[in-house]
Amino acid sequence: MDTVAWSRPEGERAGTPLLLMLHGYGSDEGRMKALFADLPKGFTCAAPRAPKDISGDYGWFLLDYFLANDFAEVVGAASAVLSWLDTVMARYAFSSVSVLGYSQGMAMATTLMRFRPRAFSAGVGLSGFVLRNELLATMEPLEHRIPFYWARDRADLVINPDATAFTAGWLATNTELSAANYDGMGHNTRADELADVSSFLTAHIPGSFVPSS
Repeated sequence: MDTVAWSRPEGERAGTPLLLMLHGYGSDEGRMKALFADLPKGFTCAAPRAPKDISGDYGWFLLDYFLANDFAEVVGAASAVLSWLDTVMARYAFSSVSVLGYSQGMAMATTLMRFRPRAFSAGVGLSGFVLRNELLATMEPLEHRIPFYWARDRADLVINPDATAFTAGWLATNTELSAANYDGMGHNTRADELADVSSFLTAHIPGSFVPSS
């Protein structure tokens, strides 16, 4: 990953829990950096920029309204993130790794979980979806089910109903799922949602909660 936004300077990262944050389609790491202040202070948050140019913004892989994708692109993007993760884990010895994805970033987050079921301690999906893929399905259900918080607005028009239905079924089968609806949020994030995400993460990840001074 060539560009990564971090919540802590390099000298303060070692031994902390890592929260890997993956932005959506046609966006960049700044969208996730804007959420750092609303998440538990014990984490080191890291938001890499997706590799694919999308008209001057970025995405993890090409996507259309029906969420069709080239699986070779998905594998390439996921492999790049996991290779980067191996590098930073060796450098900073993070105490745990959790993953948060917004929109297409949730598809990438859950793909990483499918490739490495034991690498992550918790997951969060915001207004997103899980990829339907026959090859990945042959290795499921996952051998290790992590706590996962799925937050969305049921009236979100960006994620189509078929994708939402598949996502609900996949998460119920492959994670310890907590799901929440936020009426009126649309395809977005907001303060009460992020407060609930923070509560979920601090309940599951040792070292993520730091009392306010």
